[in-house]
Amino acid sequence: MAPYQFIERPSPFNTSAGKTLPIFAVTPAHIETGAIDPIALDWARKAGFKAESGAVLLIPSSDGHLGGALFGLGSNPSEAPFLTGKLARALPAGNWHIETAPLTANRLALGYGLGSYRFERYKSAKGEPPTLLIPTDADATDIKRQLAGVFLARDLINTPTNDMGPEALEASFRALAAHYKADVSVISGEALLTQNFPLVHTVGRASAEAPRLLELRWGKKGHKKVTLVGKGVCFDTGGLDIKPASSMLLMKKDMGGAANVMGLALMIMDAKLKVDLRVIIPVVENSISANAFRPGDIYRSRKGLTVQIDNTDAEGRLILADALAYADEEKNDLLVDMATLTGAARVALGPDLPPFFTDDAELAHDLSEASLGVDDPMWRMPLHMGYDKDVSARIADLTNAPSGGMAGSITAALFLKRFVTNTKSWVHFDIFGWAQSERPHSPVGGEAQAIRALYQHIRQIAR
Repeated sequence: MAPYQFIERPSPFNTSAGKTLPIFAVTPAHIETGAIDPIALDWARKAGFKAESGAVLLIPSSDGHLGGALFGLGSNPSEAPFLTGKLARALPAGNWHIETAPLTANRLALGYGLGSYRFERYKSAKGEPPTLLIPTDADATDIKRQLAGVFLARDLINTPTNDMGPEALEASFRALAAHYKADVSVISGEALLTQNFPLVHTVGRASAEAPRLLELRWGKKGHKKVTLVGKGVCFDTGGLDIKPASSMLLMKKDMGGAANVMGLALMIMDAKLKVDLRVIIPVVENSISANAFRPGDIYRSRKGLTVQIDNTDAEGRLILADALAYADEEKNDLLVDMATLTGAARVALGPDLPPFFTDDAELAHDLSEASLGVDDPMWRMPLHMGYDKDVSARIADLTNAPSGGMAGSITAALFLKRFVTNTKSWVHFDIFGWAQSERPHSPVGGEAQAIRALYQHIRQIAR
């Protein structure tokens, strides 16, 4: 069965063995020492090609047609493990293969695939893209699986809210589950109150589309219990504490946590990992209406803790609180939540390095090792209990927006920690979910973060 695809697109790969054009991926040392194909070397020297990182030089054949390409890796290829993604945008249409490259086959092919991504749902059709032959020593099946998960996350984030509101996100969730024959249940609208998800209802009740809680179950009881929770705020106006216009421009991506856990779930199910998988996504739109929740309101959560609303723009932690409390009611071997939660995380580590928070030192070590192993960056941040007092409120158990404006990503994580009391191996990811500038392996736009590393870790514990 082919991996699930949210948007059908042509494969970046070909199977035309023996009928493809060669790519010589080289460092400056290869040019200096002449350690490449003689015809390619002669053309490189005549053209002044220095093999700078990402440089491409097309090579003619003896009869004047396109004969191949040189691709520069720079002096230290390990600094850009997915540099081959540039080839997917720089090469002309045609079928290609890597003739020589001092790179591992899996990174070479995965990098090319990641860089091939296009989001063209709303654009006129363009010309045919180039395709690459996956090396025989690469794991083609797993590469395609990882690309499908990453592309799902990117597609969902890139889709504007008029086509990716709560109803559409539910439909996408159901389609993913149907592809892998997973069970789905949905609690929507006023039923959230009767079934004790008051904070999810509170945040989403002002929207024209009802708030809801999506749940997926897949796998076999008795296997490792892995639960994924993703923040699904399809658009965030800030509520009555409305954001300025400039801060609203990217708020279609505020469901990036949901998109990322769906991409991770795809990888897990497609690989048929031996896990008992549960995915929980609270889905809302934080809108403004006569019934919108207000600053100063106090609401009781699913766990029974009361929360004072000191800023309606700190809504993500509210819906996650109910979802995490629900997840924590069952025995989990691993509980992961992902959310586009705080600007403070971006101030601390920038857009490309998502922080994660956990009290489980062994889990933190294993995730860091997985991150390094698959070149999917993340960084552990402290759950510093000295700041826990900042999450308390004067007339309620908790505040959703501590005053002072300092350590915002830590206090947000500490807020969530109050709702996870039974699960030892819990980890919270505060992701950005967006690439602000073009990189070899991705264009500007929605981005999958940390899910390839999480997939690698879950593969290890599922054995």
